[in-house]
Amino acid sequence: MPSTDKKQSKASTRSWKFAVVITFAVLFAAVVLYVANEQYRFLASVEEDPGFVGSSACRKCHQEAYHDWQGSHHDKAMDIATESTVLGDFDDVQFTDPFNGVTSRFFKEGSSFFVETEGPDGTLDTFQVTHTFGFFPLQQYLIPFPGGKLQCLNIAWDSRENKWYRLPPYEIAGHDDWLHWTKSGQNWNSMCAECHSTRLEKKYDSETNSYATTWFEIDVGCEACHGPGSEHVKWANAPFWARDKERNYGLKVNSSEVTNKQQIAMCASCHSRRYQLGDNFHDEGDILDKMVPSLLDEGLYYPDGQILEEVYVYGSFVQSKMYMEGVQCSDCHNVHSLKLRKEKNDLCLQCHRKEQYETPSHHFHKLEHEGKPNDGAQCIKCHMPGRTYMGNDYRLDHSFRIPRPDLSLSIGTPNSCSASGCHSDKSIEWVNQHYTKWYGEKKGVHYGEVFAGVQEGADQRENLYQLAQDEILPEIVRATALSLLRNYPGSKTTEVFIQALQSPHALLRYVGVRNLGYLPEGEKLRFLVPRLYDKVKAVRMEAALVLASVSESAIEKDDKEQFFVALEEYREAMIYNSDFAPQRYNLGNLAMALREPEKAIAYYSAALEIDKQFYPAKVNLAMQYNQLGENKKAAQLLREVVQERPEQYAISYSLGLLLAEIEEYEEAAVYLGRAADGMPEYSRVRYNQGLVFLKMRQWEKAEKALMQVIETDPLNREYFWTLANFYLDTGEIEKAKDFARYLLQRVPVHRDAEELLRKLQ
Repeated sequence: MPSTDKKQSKASTRSWKFAVVITFAVLFAAVVLYVANEQYRFLASVEEDPGFVGSSACRKCHQEAYHDWQGSHHDKAMDIATESTVLGDFDDVQFTDPFNGVTSRFFKEGSSFFVETEGPDGTLDTFQVTHTFGFFPLQQYLIPFPGGKLQCLNIAWDSRENKWYRLPPYEIAGHDDWLHWTKSGQNWNSMCAECHSTRLEKKYDSETNSYATTWFEIDVGCEACHGPGSEHVKWANAPFWARDKERNYGLKVNSSEVTNKQQIAMCASCHSRRYQLGDNFHDEGDILDKMVPSLLDEGLYYPDGQILEEVYVYGSFVQSKMYMEGVQCSDCHNVHSLKLRKEKNDLCLQCHRKEQYETPSHHFHKLEHEGKPNDGAQCIKCHMPGRTYMGNDYRLDHSFRIPRPDLSLSIGTPNSCSASGCHSDKSIEWVNQHYTKWYGEKKGVHYGEVFAGVQEGADQRENLYQLAQDEILPEIVRATALSLLRNYPGSKTTEVFIQALQSPHALLRYVGVRNLGYLPEGEKLRFLVPRLYDKVKAVRMEAALVLASVSESAIEKDDKEQFFVALEEYREAMIYNSDFAPQRYNLGNLAMALREPEKAIAYYSAALEIDKQFYPAKVNLAMQYNQLGENKKAAQLLREVVQERPEQYAISYSLGLLLAEIEEYEEAAVYLGRAADGMPEYSRVRYNQGLVFLKMRQWEKAEKALMQVIETDPLNREYFWTLANFYLDTGEIEKAKDFARYLLQRVPVHRDAEELLRKLQ
């Protein structure tokens, strides 16, 4: 999510600067299938790869694993649409979308499946369904589009209820919206493909905005996790005496006798909220060699780390005490069938003592209710609350947390006791009263309270320092605290960021590098050049990005080659993801740092071609136009942003300053007023509005605005003398005296007011 820095600007009406700098570290043998409209075709290509052999080659030796895998979610991740794979009703049935009123028709012609629905221009059109996606509790359908694209239809089949239903998001701006099913937000190649097929290569061409995506196996087969198997097959087919004693039986990925960190690195490539650094070539290493996982960011997680948005499992699990104690995915899940190893509490009792935990003395609920197992006695009901995604897919939170109704009261986070089906009919106060009676008061500050405080604007720097440096806490919690410290600049904050550069955890090093972009050039070189040599790719890339803003001549000759290597790694990762607007935006930011304004303009414009509503690109594009003296273009872009997002008061401020610079004072005063109303804590915004009123010779409005800022900041000398000189210049000597006396009443020791009175005596 884009972040907006609302620090006070020193810009005046004579020198326009952006009041907001928006940054993103922000945060994926051929068969031709023809459809009703000939331009909508998809080359469903299977790429030959000498390293891959296919899941069927594993069956002979690994019969049990192969049998378990068949019929699993991995096996049915994606398929060609046929009578045997399509679950939805295509018997000439209609479905009316309850959110936009569009009636779609599902029908067949021969053995092919079709849907008549709203197309990319907002009118009804007919499309062929060529592929299925998943099978339970829902099945989605993929439709070919020009440019090698597959689009995910926003109507899915509920395979639990056997009915069609509309997928979220429910409220979109129309057929031009990035989230419309025909646009980039619902594009299979970029949003889904890498985790639903084996040996997926995206092959996106940013010049033509097209794909030549290939896979080796259409679904998630054996080699999706174990890596290419040809060398392993050679090893297995060799006589026992002739087998090389090479590591891991010829497999590229080691999956046996691994630590939980090594195992989750395999799973996290898909089961995480992240952005990929490139196609998965099954090179073992740190997670951040392949991807950058999301932190516990606002909008993705609740402040206490519970799941909010669709974040999958990784970010939750690595918060858990289970993970910290060495538990791995395979302790609970059969890695081939994906089913649980045991049912209900028996799964947890593999490790936890039955006599201690499966008893009312632990959970304070009866074991049975009305002759059935009581939900209150089920481990997952208390420790794995869930949320529903995609309309009907209930997913459990894997942070295995202890319920905290006290946090529900203090910071508004959910708790499993108050969940639907449990005690949702009771107040949280009632729940907390009983919880406290049973378990006592919770002691110490939970990191959720600190993160919530940051979101509310409280000064949490001391707590964040402690969290970021506490080695007992999960790495993702520490990294989130470190990231949030960017809101609290200062020498201690800088010290903590620099300390993070030496952390054994790549995620902490990455965030530390990312946060140090404000350092003076000399200190950037001193602290960040060593990170160009970091063993982890994402850290190297980020160091190169931050160092891109220093003059090239300042980098030592011996380090330049590595700087350009790491910078190219960053550029390649952004190009790989340039089917997303934020990554094109990032390339624009890089060009801006390298002082290449024309390239920056091209990248920002390209980002808007992907997503017209991606406003940070408009803001930075306006910045570039301003630097080139094309202020009319810059102002128009900012007008569009403010019209689309009136709550972005900092951008209204930027627009007001720009309009003042080009002497369009009347309009400037309007936007500066909006910004001042929306950001009352930043007095300089109102001050600049007052200066504009002075330019317009609207004396009463100027006086009112300047008095407002002096009420807010009576000791600001610039504000004081601007209003004092206004009175003197207009001959209002008595008003000047009254003004000085008024300030001395408010601030008895006000040296400027005393000086003014002495001059006027």
